[in-house]
Amino acid sequence: MSTVARCNETTENGRRVLRFGGDLTLARLGVLPTKLDRLKGRDLVVDLSGVGRMDTIGAWTIHRLVRDRGGEVVGASEANGSLLQQMAELDQPVKVRPDPPPAFARVLDQLGTATVEAGRTLVGLLAFFGAMLIGVAKVIREPRRFRLNAVVQRFEVVGVHAFGIIGLMSFLVGIVIAQQGAVQLRQFGAEVFTVNLIGRSGVKELGVLMTAIMVAGRSGSSFAAQLGSMKLAEEVDAMRTIGVSPMEALVLPRVFATVMMMPLLSFYAAMVVVLGGGIFCWIGLDIPPVTYVQRIREVVPLTDLWQALIKAPVFGLIIALAGCYQGMQVEANAEEVGLRTTTAVVQGIFLVIVLDAFFAVFFTEIGWT
Repeated sequence: MSTVARCNETTENGRRVLRFGGDLTLARLGVLPTKLDRLKGRDLVVDLSGVGRMDTIGAWTIHRLVRDRGGEVVGASEANGSLLQQMAELDQPVKVRPDPPPAFARVLDQLGTATVEAGRTLVGLLAFFGAMLIGVAKVIREPRRFRLNAVVQRFEVVGVHAFGIIGLMSFLVGIVIAQQGAVQLRQFGAEVFTVNLIGRSGVKELGVLMTAIMVAGRSGSSFAAQLGSMKLAEEVDAMRTIGVSPMEALVLPRVFATVMMMPLLSFYAAMVVVLGGGIFCWIGLDIPPVTYVQRIREVVPLTDLWQALIKAPVFGLIIALAGCYQGMQVEANAEEVGLRTTTAVVQGIFLVIVLDAFFAVFFTEIGWT
């Protein structure tokens, strides 16, 4: 039978002795902790020989008394002594916010994490590319698996709907190049070479590069968001259940459409850049359109156009792969769809610029300067 906790204070051999009795449990402590808090003095002797049961609250009360008053515990039973010892071991200062690591270690940690993540993404993209090649092989072996309607629909989304924004952007870029180029070249009396600048930069680099960036922002993000939403709604799992390959039904039409539309969009963008630059030259530099076109034909080699048309489908493949891959990686919630969409755009643009650098070196080495 449990009894109420009690404490009697006596003096033995010149020391204050607190002799506890009853059960030191939450239900039986009563006002005892308040009385112990009001005690004064140090070097107490805590006698627990009269204590029956003791729970963690009772153990904490005794431990805090001994810790704050500097006393010693005597007469505790084996179970109560073990509980007090565990309480003493657990009574350690806890930091709500741990100390931040040194700045150098933090930078190394971030670099390492980013490197590992980049490596995983690269491996994942390569694996996704391999799976796509297997899907292409299956389609070639069985042409009836090719989804023409889906590809045509993606033509409209990737290409037709993008003509307006790409045309406007390219037109403005052409004007900016012409205006800025004319200002700089005028200082050296070489204003006439503005036409060379517009023609070569527009056809060789800016047309395809600006088109790739725009397609990555429009179509790459769209692919990631669409596939990510389908993953969350378990539509992709449902397709697998009924025997439809998501790679053939969802990924391949988007990849085919982007690869095939990129050369057309890049050529269109390059022509609009030249058109925008030509209008500025006509109005701002008094260069007649006939002279401008003749000069463009003289200074722009055919290899510049071939370079753009070779790079365009590769850029389209990279953009479509990054978008579809990130969309198929969505697992958790709607927030991840947004994060994957952003990642798809960043990866697509980054890989396009990296590949463009490799293409520049390659074409220079083979004499297409």
